Amino acid sequence: MNSTTTPRRAARITTSRISTGIAGLDNILAGGLTAERVYLVEGSPGAGKTTLGLQFLLDGVARGERGLYITLSETADELDAVAESHGWSLEGIDIYELAGELSLDPEAQQSVFHPSEVELGETTQQVMEQVDQCKPVRVIFDSLSEMRLLAQNPLRYRRQILALKQFFAARACTVLLLDDKTSETDQHLHSIAHGVISLEQIAKEFGTERRRVSIIKMRGIRFRGGYHDYLLETGGIRIFPRLVAAEHMRDFTPQVHPTGSREFDELLGGGLVAGTNALFLGPSGIGKTTLSVRCMLTALERGEKASFYLFDEGLGTFYARNASLGMDLRPWVVRGLLKVHHVDPAELSPGAFAQMLRDAVEEGVRFITIDSLNAYMQAMPGEQYLTLQMHELLSYLNQQGVTTTLVLGQHGMLGDVRADVDLSYLSDTTVLLRYFESDGRVRRAVTVIKSRTTVHAPTIHEMRLTEQGVRIGDALSGFEGVLTGMPTYRGVTPMMHPTDDVAER
Repeated sequence: MNSTTTPRRAARITTSRISTGIAGLDNILAGGLTAERVYLVEGSPGAGKTTLGLQFLLDGVARGERGLYITLSETADELDAVAESHGWSLEGIDIYELAGELSLDPEAQQSVFHPSEVELGETTQQVMEQVDQCKPVRVIFDSLSEMRLLAQNPLRYRRQILALKQFFAARACTVLLLDDKTSETDQHLHSIAHGVISLEQIAKEFGTERRRVSIIKMRGIRFRGGYHDYLLETGGIRIFPRLVAAEHMRDFTPQVHPTGSREFDELLGGGLVAGTNALFLGPSGIGKTTLSVRCMLTALERGEKASFYLFDEGLGTFYARNASLGMDLRPWVVRGLLKVHHVDPAELSPGAFAQMLRDAVEEGVRFITIDSLNAYMQAMPGEQYLTLQMHELLSYLNQQGVTTTLVLGQHGMLGDVRADVDLSYLSDTTVLLRYFESDGRVRRAVTVIKSRTTVHAPTIHEMRLTEQGVRIGDALSGFEGVLTGMPTYRGVTPMMHPTDDVAER
């Protein structure tokens, strides 16, 4: 039996990339979308699909490319209002309303709002005619939910989408199909599209909603997987690519820098090492922040830029308290060497915070303090994710040669004192602070329980906060059980004089 085959038409092959108009998304996609392909952008209402589509078209206009926005769900006036809210002009973009006044004419034979096979064919034909007339390079089709209603069944719907895909491919258009996910996940659509971008909006019990994007598939592109936080704000969508420390290597010489306290340097084995992090661990009010500020102030005095990320305390209280301890930070802020950021964990996503730190490092910051990890943890969905996020963040900062101090508060004052989460294994240096009682007074003790880079002292010392800053006394060699909060005294070690203490709030 003889058989014949139809000669296959040579495929049009393109490897050129086209920007999405969103820098963070281009970064995730390692350069943008492959041109002349059809992509699906899916997300619940309010996730930012329309905004993403407009940014995509406006980027094309800036590059001299013609854009077409085909809308079945929004009017041109509504699109103009969206653009105006972001400070954009849609001049240079053709808008075609399939749900316009002509479609609502009661004398018309069909309406796009009455699903039938005839109307679906007419809708598809109108789209093709408009594309042939405008000859766009970039196209937005908003939205597929109306097409799905017109099709009535999955087979007819799939055929129409395939027909549109082939039509757009023949005209070298890069197309974003917007879908509001009002139905269950459409695997048919996923298989047809060259790539799928998923936008997700998560409502929280308190604070602003969380938005994140993920790439479900992208043919021919090695993209960065996982979830990436993004903001929908005035000016458009801003995406924060998930931090991968291994992508950011930098050569630097690790040096031991003093902390500004000779006694603390002796405890640490010389000081803090550039490219490492130190965890200050202890109950509330014991001096964790003060000790980290002392280290930061010394970095400022040797000419390094620093950033302080303050989660718990108000800026006014922060500046006033440190000034009362002989550490006035305002002059350094005025000189531009120090930036103090007041962070609200209810309003800031972990991805946005990681981007803040990356921006600071790229601006030359070499000393960073995060105060505290307890509040930062509230921005995370769970302890497991906090640990993974913090691991990448600290690895990145270490590889950039940044000295990082972290503050972690513990529950309780004396006796059994515990933290919400154990991050000590992530730290290069762990400084433990404890209250203890002696001679009818509550006193402070400090010790270094871990250091990966220096030979630290194993002793426990009394610490006081004075008008001259942090003072550390001799080793408490006459005490046993200091870290329990209820020590026994069997020696002659004198206590430090309390008259110049400054209570820490």
